[in-house]
Amino acid sequence: MPDGWTEGGAQVGDVRLHWIEAGAGAPVLLLHGFPEFGYAWRHQLPALAAAGFRAVAPDMRGYNLSDKPSGYRSYTVQRLVDDVVGLVRALGAERVHLVGHDWGGVVAWYVAMLHPEVVERLVIINAPHPAIFRREIRKPDQFLRSWYVYFFQLPRMPEWAIRRNGFALLDRIFRYDPVRPGAFTEADIRRYKEAAARPGALTAMLNYYRAARIPRPEPVPVRAPTLLIWGMRDQALSERNTEGLERWVPELRIERIPDSSHWVMSDVPERANELIAGFLRST
Repeated sequence: MPDGWTEGGAQVGDVRLHWIEAGAGAPVLLLHGFPEFGYAWRHQLPALAAAGFRAVAPDMRGYNLSDKPSGYRSYTVQRLVDDVVGLVRALGAERVHLVGHDWGGVVAWYVAMLHPEVVERLVIINAPHPAIFRREIRKPDQFLRSWYVYFFQLPRMPEWAIRRNGFALLDRIFRYDPVRPGAFTEADIRRYKEAAARPGALTAMLNYYRAARIPRPEPVPVRAPTLLIWGMRDQALSERNTEGLERWVPELRIERIPDSSHWVMSDVPERANELIAGFLRST
């Protein structure tokens, strides 16, 4: 690992979760999405450490070095929320700044709604608010963009499609989805492939989508001050997911990034670091 990074882990409920961290100070918990793992925050860990925070990036359940319980019911939103609350306690904290991207952002929304007592400030990166996404998925544009969500819910076929030709689908995602050429290096892509190839990992990662069929808690207003960062060239999520959030998030700031894809943390890492650290320091 790079100098200044350390590894940690703790038993949280029914799983042991692994994390990487850097820095000391107020804790910032960074939640990754599909198909990454804690390494997704490789650009943010040193920047947040330099800004005076303890930045902690876990591998969420099912990913990389964290436990991979069997069955899609082990990956419901409620289980994932409980993991985050347990991680806060495992870090010896009462409250954390919570940052989430993609699936990690979805989980972060629910943590902030269901357990406001553990969230100091919330940063969401290209992850739709549940109530807004429920509105948008009924529209043709977002429905067509979300075709893969339904495909990933099928048994076995998604595993075959992702594994074929040496995880060629991951190559395509990380090479061609970002706006900035080389946003993901060859070494980055190799790490993601190695993590997805771990025994049980790919099915566990896809079980997030399969568990999405299970009804989730109803949205309630988010009390934490919230920053939404949105890469406007996201191929999977319509920019309309940024509209109408004020009803659900009274203390909201939105930063739209026109020259970024879904992969904001790698497409425009300096800008992402500046926004995240600046917002968290403004307490």
